[in-house]
Amino acid sequence: MYAEKSASQITIYIVGPSSTGKSTLCGALAKRLGISGKAYVTEVARSVMTAQGYTRNDIGKIEMQRAIMDAQIVKEEEGSGSPIQLCDRSAIDPIVYSILTAQDSSEAENRRMSLVTNPSFQRTLGRYRHSIFILLSPNPLWLKDDGIRSLEKQEECYLAFKEVLRDFGLGFREIGRDMPMLAERVSLVMGLARL
Repeated sequence: MYAEKSASQITIYIVGPSSTGKSTLCGALAKRLGISGKAYVTEVARSVMTAQGYTRNDIGKIEMQRAIMDAQIVKEEEGSGSPIQLCDRSAIDPIVYSILTAQDSSEAENRRMSLVTNPSFQRTLGRYRHSIFILLSPNPLWLKDDGIRSLEKQEECYLAFKEVLRDFGLGFREIGRDMPMLAERVSLVMGLARL
């Protein structure tokens, strides 16, 4: 169940583990909806990693996850005045990866809290409660190693996304292997957004 959306804006977030088709789905949605510029937030993590010299081996560094979260929030805020905003990933993603890469549950909670208590994230969380989240599940056939993405723990990552989204009270719709066709996925998201 989704919270009531603002009449002035519809925001869609496509989230999930690496290589689940997030960017592909976002690209198709952006084309179908005619969204570009600041209204379409493309993958921020890759840009941050490249600009700041991080690699997938640094995924466990809280500094990298904090930098990704901050950059994601800035990009989202830049396009927040658009009638429709589409985001390839969210500020939830760094929280998930911080939890996944922790040594134990105590460290996972400390990492989670260090990101969640960020005032920018708290402000963003209010907006998230009025947005549409689409969670894509892993499909082993789609895994592609591009040297940047972390392809480990796909199922754990998927379950962590579900848990974190639920913990924050964010409604979401899952799209899995039972819907492999891009056109079907686009239609489903369009229907959920009433577009």
